[in-house]
Amino acid sequence: MKCFTTKIIVIFILCLDGWCYGEGDMDIAPMEKAEQEALYSVIQGFVGSWWNGSDLYPDPCGWTPIQGVSCDLFDGLWYVTALNVGPVHENSLGCAKEVEFRPPLFEQFKHLKALSFFHCFVSWKKHQVTIPSRNWETLSSSLESLEFRSNPGLVGQIPANFGSLVKLQSLVLLENGLEGQLPANIGNLAGLQRLVLAENRFSGHIPRSFGGLSKLLIFDLSRNLLSGPLPPTLGSLTSLLKLDLSNNLLEGRLPSEIGGLKLLTLLDLRNNKFSGGLTESFEELFSLQQMVLANNPIGGDLMSLEWKKLKQLEMLDLSNTGLTGEIPESVSELNRLRFLDLSDNNLSGHLSPMLAALPCVGALYLNGNNLTGELKFSELFYGKMGRRFGAWDNPNLCYSIGLSPPISHVPFGVKPCHQRVKLLQPNSNAHLADANANLDQNSYVMMASVGSPAIVVNGFWWFIFLDILVMFSL
Repeated sequence: MKCFTTKIIVIFILCLDGWCYGEGDMDIAPMEKAEQEALYSVIQGFVGSWWNGSDLYPDPCGWTPIQGVSCDLFDGLWYVTALNVGPVHENSLGCAKEVEFRPPLFEQFKHLKALSFFHCFVSWKKHQVTIPSRNWETLSSSLESLEFRSNPGLVGQIPANFGSLVKLQSLVLLENGLEGQLPANIGNLAGLQRLVLAENRFSGHIPRSFGGLSKLLIFDLSRNLLSGPLPPTLGSLTSLLKLDLSNNLLEGRLPSEIGGLKLLTLLDLRNNKFSGGLTESFEELFSLQQMVLANNPIGGDLMSLEWKKLKQLEMLDLSNTGLTGEIPESVSELNRLRFLDLSDNNLSGHLSPMLAALPCVGALYLNGNNLTGELKFSELFYGKMGRRFGAWDNPNLCYSIGLSPPISHVPFGVKPCHQRVKLLQPNSNAHLADANANLDQNSYVMMASVGSPAIVVNGFWWFIFLDILVMFSL
């Protein structure tokens, strides 16, 4: 036992010596002086001249690194590889009210791979900041990620020389005050995998050159003021997984080339002005899991597509898209479907009870259409779905009166179907004779149904009784 304990102590001392040796390595691998001075100057430009890094030892990449700054060794010296400005971490340095991009950012950092600004330029009116329009090309040999997130005080246009950052893999300009047209030369960034320009005030058309971003995985231009048709060149983005162009002013027909996006899992085009019907090329989106086209005057019908081909589809939102015609039964073959919204259209016809048999469905909205006939879904289905089954505002749709309370087990906002009683014509002696012939049995059944003892009613009182019964059943 004593021998075993001694071995553990020896191993611990060796490990401790190795750890100390590692720290010694850090001591003998200082940051190049010009690199350190450039870093301090750049940080002071964003957080204020009060900061001087005096509490950092032995340097910003040593034992007390700056939060948001990452370094790497090149030829035995530390160099900055990532700079994240803003409150990314709890102990990050906050940005000053007046910030500036100082020249060393472009002149010194030759190994910079990632640069981001989060919630740094926050003023709407005072001290607004624009992205420098020059010198970005000096970072073209190293920069792989450039992000500006949640900076409402960041205004102006995207610098055209962003197109010179040929090693860029991620360009994110999210929730800023940027405006103007999208530079066409962004389409030259052949290595780009993520392009997010959402929630700004960009206008104009989507450049056709964006179709050259063949490695793009995520493409998000949502919540802007973009207009015009979709360029057919977007069909060349064969690696694309997510396409979000929602909440813009885009218009025209949906191009058939969109069927070339074989790997697409999310397609979100809601809140635009697309028209011309659903393109049949949607059937080729075999990997699609979410399709959201709501609030577009698309028009057309659902019968033109074989929906069963979209076997991976989990969410389908075609609400308020001007659809007409019937709901095809092939929709009920989408076994992964969890959410279906066809509300606020002009759909007609009967509902297939097979829709209730979708194994994963958790929400089904068909309200605000012209559907007709009797709903033939089970009480169990209504009870499970509650108001997540929307069938209201279909004036000629009803449910069977065989369904019993509680109210949660009947479809909300749908009227019960009435069983109509056929009245006899007073001048039809033949029908009257037939009725009188079976009077005893019919009277017993009908009176028993309203909780009264069975009595025989003849002649004129028979018609009075039928009128009263019909009146109470309405």
